[in-house]
Amino acid sequence: MEASFPDKLAFLFEPHRYKVAYGGRGGAKSWGFARALLIQGAGRPLRILCARETQKSIADSVHKLLDDQIQALELQSVYTVEKACIIGANGTEFTFAGLAHNIDAIKSLEAYDMVWVEEAQTVSKASWDKLIPTIRKDGSEIWVSFNPELETDDTYKRFVLDPPASAAVVKLNFRDNPWFPGVLRQEMQELEKRDPDGYNHIYEGCPVSMLAGAIYAAELRAIDAEGRITRVSYDRTRPVDCFWDLGYGDKTAVWFAQAFPFEYRLIDYIEASGKTIHWYLAEMQARGYVYGADWLPWDLGLHAAQMGSGKSIEELMRLAGRKVRITPKLSVADGINAARSILPQCWFDAERCAVGIRALRLYRYGVIQTLNHPTREPLHDDASHGADAFRYLAVGIKQPRREPPPAPRRELAHVSPWS
Repeated sequence: MEASFPDKLAFLFEPHRYKVAYGGRGGAKSWGFARALLIQGAGRPLRILCARETQKSIADSVHKLLDDQIQALELQSVYTVEKACIIGANGTEFTFAGLAHNIDAIKSLEAYDMVWVEEAQTVSKASWDKLIPTIRKDGSEIWVSFNPELETDDTYKRFVLDPPASAAVVKLNFRDNPWFPGVLRQEMQELEKRDPDGYNHIYEGCPVSMLAGAIYAAELRAIDAEGRITRVSYDRTRPVDCFWDLGYGDKTAVWFAQAFPFEYRLIDYIEASGKTIHWYLAEMQARGYVYGADWLPWDLGLHAAQMGSGKSIEELMRLAGRKVRITPKLSVADGINAARSILPQCWFDAERCAVGIRALRLYRYGVIQTLNHPTREPLHDDASHGADAFRYLAVGIKQPRREPPPAPRRELAHVSPWS
């Protein structure tokens, strides 16, 4: 069997606890990792977990990429490609999973030899902190491949800015790939002329503090400068209100907030997809907060409305004893303005709200092609769910008023009843 690799990926065949490749588009990181794992799995029986932060279906995984490389390397006699796994004739097994909200199940799989985390820029600190101790077999390895996005992302800080001593870390870009396609080279050169910052981010693999078109860029820079992303404690004397953006096949996002005079404390955040309303309610109950109201979107009836049940979401929540409120109807533009108006008063818990904060950083405008002409509108993507939930928070949350001081007590002059 003959297999070609970029020279910089030779470290994949050396023993390292962490093998990390990052950089821009076209560096051949993903297919290089896939080839190296298939070759090593053909040589000896290995249990290999292929993971990413979110995996709604097998189509979201590297299953197809591995299948393609099996064909390219002519390893069909070595591997059997099944619907949800890949099995080697020698006992090697590739399995696939999302880390977010499945990490407790993965924690029981300590017998893995290797885990490959693809598109790792999106992996949260909570996921890493649970995954890494799980992969503890002698000689086990953690492979990490990603294109940097934000310089605040945990993966970038963990493996590039301050890598473990046992990590081999390489930056791999298009110039390291002898097979970089000509059509992509032309697009790259055009982007470099038109948008040098975009070129540096996309093709040179440089992280950014804020994406171009980021809607809350100014507000988040101020939040960073003022240190308002930190450890935020839960105040048991005040209720926690929850603000929802609903989805089922799509993502559902929930912000947990406590309102104080002149400030809002964002103490927690949940984001998942494909879960029933009962799952979210159980997650919320397990967090042990004293809850106030659950604010649902004003267009509740337009949502995938059942989330796995024959009853409406509102009805299910009321039956569970939740205090349901409906967010006032407001345009997206007015909701964004409302969010901008309260962000200067917001404090975020850095760890529990990390995924939601990332959504706010990535929420951006894009050009939407309509029938008449292109318009500039917020993009509907992975970041929009957390950002939409925050808009509903801005519209629905009420800051408590300070109680007015008691009126000074006036002493009445004594008047004789006989006068």
